[in-house]
Amino acid sequence: MRVKGWRSILADYVAGAARAPYQPGTADCALFAAGAVDAITGSDHRRVWAGRYRCVTGGQRILRRAGHADVAALVAAHLPEVPVAYARPGDLAALSGTDGLALGVVQGEGIYVLTPAGLATVPLLTALRAFRVG
Repeated sequence: MRVKGWRSILADYVAGAARAPYQPGTADCALFAAGAVDAITGSDHRRVWAGRYRCVTGGQRILRRAGHADVAALVAAHLPEVPVAYARPGDLAALSGTDGLALGVVQGEGIYVLTPAGLATVPLLTALRAFRVG
């Protein structure tokens, strides 16, 4: 369930994340997406993963050890999947990244993604999968 005022909470969260330097295990696409879920629902999933890895490969290794093939499989274990065309603001999206699948936050016709170069927006229809938040 989405908390009251989630849109402004999410906007503040995204603005803050845009200022943080990219760092796997601290500020990366997966933790960015988990932080968005926290902003929208009040349910913090970051604490389980944050600080446990320092590179993308290390994060992928931890995911596999936990039984998830990739970040999309991890999200699918917690959130219902929806067709990409039906994703709404605040939902999560999985898309192709330079190191495998990446996660982002749907914001209408686009997806916010946290990359080593900073916060970017890509078209929604580039997503491979989408997941309903709340």
